[in-house]
Amino acid sequence: MHITLKTPLTNQDINNLKAGDSVYLSGTILTSRDAAHKRLCEILDTGKELPIDLNQSCIYYTGPCPAMKNEVIGPCGPTTSSRMDAYTPRFIELGMNAMIGKGPRSKAVIDAMTHHGAIYFAATGGAGMLIAKCVKSCTLVAFEDLGAEAIYSLEVENLPLTVAIDAHGNSLFDLD
Repeated sequence: MHITLKTPLTNQDINNLKAGDSVYLSGTILTSRDAAHKRLCEILDTGKELPIDLNQSCIYYTGPCPAMKNEVIGPCGPTTSSRMDAYTPRFIELGMNAMIGKGPRSKAVIDAMTHHGAIYFAATGGAGMLIAKCVKSCTLVAFEDLGAEAIYSLEVENLPLTVAIDAHGNSLFDLD
């Protein structure tokens, strides 16, 4: 059975999800990778306002390839999420409640997720072209100089995901 959700995700949406659930996600998500995460933290450190609203945001760890003609976006598969782990607890504290990527997360990220009520979805690595077909629009939001690692706003429809770590700390990566 698949669960259909639309962003922004509510506390109820997040609390009802369990590790292993299959989800089709629609709505607005943001892209960001390590270079943009670092820059966002530098902005926070100066006390300035971020170019994005983290409250109830869903960040997809991807660096989209350029679109070919007649495409909204090029391949946009997930990148390894642990590269963002140094920044993620801070973003969760500021209201980010959903992340999409691949691979396990650190204890600090999982602790922040359980404390603040956030969810981590896994997207299928190697399926960048299939994921791109779920993207209905792509708009540059910030840090154009970072190229593929800039922050983009994506409108997605029925993006297939798996709950990798739920808001209660249950993880598909715990194989014990």
